[in-house]
Amino acid sequence: MLQLTAEQRRRQRKIVTALASIDLALPGSVEIRRTRCGKPQCSCHSDDAARHGPYIVWTRKVNARTVTQVLSEDELDGYRAWLDNSRRLRELVDELHKLTLHVVEGRQRRSSPPARARSHSDVP
Repeated sequence: MLQLTAEQRRRQRKIVTALASIDLALPGSVEIRRTRCGKPQCSCHSDDAARHGPYIVWTRKVNARTVTQVLSEDELDGYRAWLDNSRRLRELVDELHKLTLHVVEGRQRRSSPPARARSHSDVP
């Protein structure tokens, strides 16, 4: 088991505490879209301001495929906190990964023998 400094241990505990406080986490992203329809004569094809929408679209991956669902404003309001939790969860996991890498890299630097200069005897 790797030994952590007091500061590293403090950061790790802070991350774990924040992770434990996260409620449900809804994966994916939400965006507002305006689209063109399939009718060639519709004004949405010639005028960007005439595009249809706005549509609230939730996109996520399911079994390596992109799944898109149109949401109502009420659904978005209900899901917003869970979407925020998902973003926060990713941030905390990234922070924990960085801390862990810092600990491992520090241990490797301390345990690796110093690189020695090549001498003429090293040349074949």
